[in-house]
Amino acid sequence: MTKGYQLTFYTEQNRRHGHQSVVEWLLSIAKHAGIRGATVVAAAEGVGHAGERHAARFFELADQPQQVIFAVTEAEAETLLDAVRQGNVPVFYTRSPIEFGMLGGRVDTKDPASR
Repeated sequence: MTKGYQLTFYTEQNRRHGHQSVVEWLLSIAKHAGIRGATVVAAAEGVGHAGERHAARFFELADQPQQVIFAVTEAEAETLLDAVRQGNVPVFYTRSPIEFGMLGGRVDTKDPASR
């Protein structure tokens, strides 16, 4: 068991940082920092910090709310947050203390019986 943080970034599908979406940029920063896992959640609808509604529409997904969730150590959380600060990326985040770890045996991704 490891003590650390759940670090969640909130953005929309159309938000960009340079040539990448904010989601792609966050995932590349995490990979470069050696963080091995993240979950991206696409939501149907949300309300931004300024009170405006964001939603996935049938023909238009650009405004679709997205979350990028990491389970990280304190050092990894600081690495991600420092990268966002240095990149001057305007993104809302939450950081909550958690315990995390792996349970059970090793998962072989090539063997369907081990899933």
